[in-house]
Amino acid sequence: MAEAKPPRTKDPRRAIAAAKAAAEAQEERGGEGLDRYDIAILAALQQDARLTNAELAARIGLSAAPTWRRVRWLEEQGFITGYRAEIDRRRIGLGVLAFVKVDADRNNAAATRQLEAALRALPEVISCHYISGAGTFELQVVATDLDAFSRFTLDTLLVLPNVGDVHTSFSLGEVKAAGALPLGHLQLR
Repeated sequence: MAEAKPPRTKDPRRAIAAAKAAAEAQEERGGEGLDRYDIAILAALQQDARLTNAELAARIGLSAAPTWRRVRWLEEQGFITGYRAEIDRRRIGLGVLAFVKVDADRNNAAATRQLEAALRALPEVISCHYISGAGTFELQVVATDLDAFSRFTLDTLLVLPNVGDVHTSFSLGEVKAAGALPLGHLQLR
């Protein structure tokens, strides 16, 4: 008796259509890399990710179908990693923004990976970077007030595996928040 094959998880028609759309987008693009339309799409979506496809197409000077294919290609290739709303942290009661350097043992890879996983799981940690120089990680941490930040540090951060010490600086005012990435260097290629 022949072994039953597992059911296909992808609709073959969708897979063929996706491959065809990717090939058409690549053909329109004229080869590898980003062209001026791709760069224009990235710039426009960084400014307003709520644009409809028709609005985006009008803004970059292409018709809707090739614009849609290009956006899909940029998503599939990992240039566009997601869409999200920007929320004013102060309006939702998160008045404290702290920059925290965490010292950890860099020579223990397993403990470092365990600490990375623990830091990723903390909603108060909105950004985490493995850094050179003093400290091992640089975190951005939000809290409602200094008391809440203190509790977070003592009850959560300092009890994580592989945390040696923490050094904190507080934001006194935001001069420039994370914004659109510069794209000018892409046009020089």
